[in-house]
Amino acid sequence: MGAGHDHGHGGRRRAGTAAAAYRGRLRIALAITLGVMALEVAGGVLANSLALIADAAHMATDALGLGMALLAIHFAGRPVDAKLTFGLARAEILAALANCLLLLGVGGFLLYEAIQRFITPAETKGGVAIVFALVGLAANGVSLFLLMRGQRESLNVRGAYLEVLADALGSVAVLISSAVILATGWQAADPIASLAIGLMIVPRTVKLLRETLDVLLEAAPKGVDTAEVRAHIEALPGVLDVHDLHAWTITSGMPVLSAHVVVAPDVLDEVGHERMLHDLQSCLGSHFAVEHCTFQLEPGGHAEHEAGYCH
Repeated sequence: MGAGHDHGHGGRRRAGTAAAAYRGRLRIALAITLGVMALEVAGGVLANSLALIADAAHMATDALGLGMALLAIHFAGRPVDAKLTFGLARAEILAALANCLLLLGVGGFLLYEAIQRFITPAETKGGVAIVFALVGLAANGVSLFLLMRGQRESLNVRGAYLEVLADALGSVAVLISSAVILATGWQAADPIASLAIGLMIVPRTVKLLRETLDVLLEAAPKGVDTAEVRAHIEALPGVLDVHDLHAWTITSGMPVLSAHVVVAPDVLDEVGHERMLHDLQSCLGSHFAVEHCTFQLEPGGHAEHEAGYCH
C-alpha cells in the first residue's frame, strides 16, 4: 500500500536512472578516449616509454569502462515486466563493479611492469613522451569536465569518471618523468612514474567498490538513517509502532523504502487510511527524498502472525 499514492509528489515518476541524463557526455568521452589511446600507443612505441604505454593501456580499459557504462544505461532504461519488476536498473551498479575490477587489474599490471622495468632497464625518449602526454592530458581534461557533475549523482558515471581521472593523473606522471629524463638522464623516472600511476588508482577504486557493494548488499541509502526514519514515522498522529522497516537502493538516485506501520483503530477506516498514507508519503518524501515507499497499515497484534525472518 502507498506505492501508488502520489500525494505531495504531484504524481512524479522517474523518466530514467540518474546516469541516463549523461549518456551523450559519456559517448563524447568514449570517442576522445579511443582517439588518445591510439596516439599514446604510437607515442609509447616511438619514445620507448613504459609510462606512456601504461597510460595507453589504462585508456583502453577506460574505453571499455565507458562502453560498459553506456551499455548499462541502455539496459537500465528498458521497461519493467512481470519477471523483472524493477527492470534492469541494477545493470548500472554491475557496470560500476566491473569498472572497479578493471581499475584494480590495471593497477596491478602497471605495478608488475614497473618492477620488471627496474630489473631490465630501457632507454626512454623523454621529448617524444612529453608531446603525447600533453595531448592525453588535454583530452582527459575535456572528458573530466563532461563527467564532473554526473559522477556526483551516479555510481555508474563515477566509475567512468575515475577511469578518466586515473588517466589524467597518469599523463601528469608521464610529463614529470619525461621532464626528469630530459633534464638529468635518469631513466628510473619512467618506471617510478608507472608505479605512481598504479598506486594512485587503488584508493579511489576501493572507495567506489565499497559504495557499489553497499548497493548490491542492499544497505541503507546514503542520507537515509533508518533510526531517524522510524522516529519520524512513529511521531505521526495515529501511529503506534513500526516494524519490518527496510531501506535500500535499486540504482543510483533510486532509493526504496518499505515498512509495516501499526496504527490506532480509528485510522483503519477508509478516510483514516487514506489520510495516514498521505502523511507517510509526505513525511518520507520531504525529509528523506525517498519517493518510492511502500507501507502496510495494520492493527496491533498483526505482527504476531507474520514470518519471523522479516523482522
